[in-house]
Amino acid sequence: MKLPLLLLMAALPMASMAQYRSQVWCPDNGDGTYTNPVINADYSDPDVCVGPSGTDFYLTASSFNCVPGLPILHSNDLVNWKIVSHAIKKMVPEEVFDKAAHGMGVWAPSIRYHNGEYYIYWGDPDHGVFMVKTKDPTGEWEEPVLVMKSKGIIDTTPLWDDDGRCYLVFGWAGSRAGFKSVLSVCELSADGTKAIGNPVIVFDGNNTNRTVEGPKFYKIDGWYWILAPAGGVPTGWQLAMRSKSPFGPYESKMVLAQGKSEVNGPHQGGLVRTSQGEDWFLHFQDKGPYGRVVHLQPVNWVKGWPVMGVDKDGDLCGDPVTRYKKPNVGKTYPIQNPVESDEFNEPVLGKQWQWHANYNPKFGQPTPYGFYRLYTNKLSENFVNLWEAPNLLLQKTPADSFTATAKIKFAAKKEGQYAGIIMMGLDYSALIVKRVGDKFQLQQVTCHKADKGKPEEVKVIAELDATDKDKIDYEPAIYEEIYLRLTVKDGAKLTFAYSKNGKKFETAGDEFQMREGKWIGAKFGFVAEEPAGKAPSGFLDVDWIRVTK
Repeated sequence: MKLPLLLLMAALPMASMAQYRSQVWCPDNGDGTYTNPVINADYSDPDVCVGPSGTDFYLTASSFNCVPGLPILHSNDLVNWKIVSHAIKKMVPEEVFDKAAHGMGVWAPSIRYHNGEYYIYWGDPDHGVFMVKTKDPTGEWEEPVLVMKSKGIIDTTPLWDDDGRCYLVFGWAGSRAGFKSVLSVCELSADGTKAIGNPVIVFDGNNTNRTVEGPKFYKIDGWYWILAPAGGVPTGWQLAMRSKSPFGPYESKMVLAQGKSEVNGPHQGGLVRTSQGEDWFLHFQDKGPYGRVVHLQPVNWVKGWPVMGVDKDGDLCGDPVTRYKKPNVGKTYPIQNPVESDEFNEPVLGKQWQWHANYNPKFGQPTPYGFYRLYTNKLSENFVNLWEAPNLLLQKTPADSFTATAKIKFAAKKEGQYAGIIMMGLDYSALIVKRVGDKFQLQQVTCHKADKGKPEEVKVIAELDATDKDKIDYEPAIYEEIYLRLTVKDGAKLTFAYSKNGKKFETAGDEFQMREGKWIGAKFGFVAEEPAGKAPSGFLDVDWIRVTK
């Protein structure tokens, strides 16, 4: 039973201030130590900066075509994180991103604090280098500025020098530029809004450091530093490069590698210093269907080089840590984790949710009545699979194993309209209720190689009587109120279940092997669709979704 509206509104401020603790993954051990990953979700290509307080850390990550884009997470101790905003409400060019443009858009952003403002730069491999900025990273960000029109530039990071000049380091996407494994630097205007110089190659990894990419730019103790991964996403290592000039020449050294740990990669990330003078490195590990999760490594300077993780053999190249003492930030902060569950009690969509394209109100809207409403989206005349669907409401997987249970009510006005829960990737599977005549069918819909245009496979689970129907004679709907559940086990194995009363659940369909999406991990959430035609839209009212062990 939902709260009465007046009580609900009174409770909103307290609810928004509450600390969310995940049931499925909490890196803070409560004893002064943490366990990696500090964010067990797909925040690919993370970068981090610290604000003027010295204790407010902000992280952003690649969002590709997903909207809202550029998630902003906040922490006071680098272990406990909260999603606080997004820097992009709508992707540009709009004509490209108003539809599902998988894998395009925001690649490997960087976040920096400079002269009272926060800046984020990213390379869109098809359109160029963009920048957004704000004075309040938890609030509104300005509209994107096209800094450099280009094709192939990715993984951009600015550096404002002591004399006020600004430089940009970046990589190249081989699929667009025709070459890769090269890092370049060019000068920007002092305000960081446009390129005023031509690129200079500062590092070529084609010989011994293939696939060097994701550079981050720093100036420390008179040295210009570039930190960059090489060797490929699942199998690579971290390089540190230093020079007395932003344009090089740079000498380089491997400073973090898998070694004897279980952390493959480890791939690109960002360096940050606490108020107590400690240096830490946040980077990602590629976990296939789960995406690229965020790890935290201590950094010690030895013989002038940043050694990341723990260097057990003294070769100045560290191994990633699993359990380690928390950063010294001057005090202890409460445990909190990125939100996963959602009661939909606020008239605004939770910050964990994203669409596969620029948001359109026709996709769905929040309500003040304790549910979120999704409208059925009309599929194309030549529909093959849901790779085309822009209106999937999805969030990242929060752990290797978890259960997500949703209470929904679906209103179908015409034959063939359907809605349910989905795990979406290059392969996908969904548990849906679909109108067939004056009843519903419970179906498992599965597609392998969706990105390759392969058709769906449908398995009918059960026939369901409508739980209610409209008494009006104009476009009446029939309704199905039901509980749907997905469970993920280690190894990214997924099973579905359903219940009519929320207490007794029955397994539904076949086990599904999850698979990652285009440069992102698999994501779960809700789907509401209908065949092409002139039928009035049906709608899915999601009462709640709860993520548990």
